Amino acid sequence: MGDGEAQFSRRGLLLGGAAAGAGAAGGALAHRWTAEPAPAPRAPVLNGTLTVPFHGTRQAGVETPPQAHGTFVALDLEPGTDADGVRRLMRLLSDDAARMSQGEPALADTEPELAEVPARLTTTFGFGRGLVERVDATAVPDWLGPLPEFDHDRLDPAWGGADLLLQVCADDPVTVSHAVRMMLKDARSFARVRWTQTGFRRAHGSQPGGTTMRNLMGQVDGTVNPVPGTEEFDRLVWVGGEPEWLEGGTSLVLRRIATHLDTWDELDRPAREAVIGRRVDNGAPLTGTEEHDEVDLDATDSSGLPAIPAFAHVRRARTDDPGQRIFRRGYNYDHRDSGGQDAGLLFASYQADPLRQFAPVQQRLDELDLLNQWTTAVGSAVFALPPGCEEGGYVGRPLLEG
Repeated sequence: MGDGEAQFSRRGLLLGGAAAGAGAAGGALAHRWTAEPAPAPRAPVLNGTLTVPFHGTRQAGVETPPQAHGTFVALDLEPGTDADGVRRLMRLLSDDAARMSQGEPALADTEPELAEVPARLTTTFGFGRGLVERVDATAVPDWLGPLPEFDHDRLDPAWGGADLLLQVCADDPVTVSHAVRMMLKDARSFARVRWTQTGFRRAHGSQPGGTTMRNLMGQVDGTVNPVPGTEEFDRLVWVGGEPEWLEGGTSLVLRRIATHLDTWDELDRPAREAVIGRRVDNGAPLTGTEEHDEVDLDATDSSGLPAIPAFAHVRRARTDDPGQRIFRRGYNYDHRDSGGQDAGLLFASYQADPLRQFAPVQQRLDELDLLNQWTTAVGSAVFALPPGCEEGGYVGRPLLEG
């Protein structure tokens, strides 16, 4: 190799090295100034994983924000189920409900995968008069039994009172179905099913939380409702101290109200609004503009007539007695067969005393409410809902071991 070639080669190597160094430096700078990649988006929290505690001072399923699906199952105790049998039954059912509320299978669950999606599952237990009498006849509340008869009722005994109620609610219908099946399996030796009523609301996520439900007549249903967690709610809903075993519990009046949708369809919108006393579009009273505006029963229209007619539902439901209020948590139902459509509302009303709170309101509605032309109560049952239980305990223990 000549000197020139060696000089060229050395120059080439130097230039090559410089270029490589520049490239490395550029790479370092590029590495230094390039933004870090954005973190992968966090997976959304699935509603199916959400849980509601079973244990607590009060049973879940009353002040719990309503879930999309609800099933009410009424059972009658077998003749041979004595007080000790009721205790064993409630231990079993409480344990089942507690486990499944947290997404865990009940003991001996043959389909445990179906329990993995709790979807805010709650199970609420109610005692009928027959159950309480079988345990302690002196412990029956005065109001625990059939309501007074109302003229517009057409009650079918098939939807009447029973010894024990299971109120099972969740945002997933498969979850509800499985929970009901598991508890009925454990109840077989102690009781038999009298009736089952299933209902629904809008699917979870379809509307913002807190939106008032609509019934199948298209009406906003349940605007005037005590707010859970307030002093008013506690006073109206929870039992104060008599009977002692029910302190911290409440009562449930479950009314199956059939709605006659075919004839309701014959009314135009102004007529529907006059029947209810509220606007169809947003539920505002006819004397206001927003749903929660106060109803003005003294307001008149341009002709001098009451803006809210004397027969309107909202007028008949109003009372000046602050103690005559209830907390409602209803569900729609819709069943179709060859005989046509059977649709309506499962009207679930919770209050400290049904005779003092629910019955007077219902009496006023029975007397003049024009809505009675399109609705008929075909089922009615009253249950005492005991307080909640601590972990390791069971619902009804103050009565069953008192």
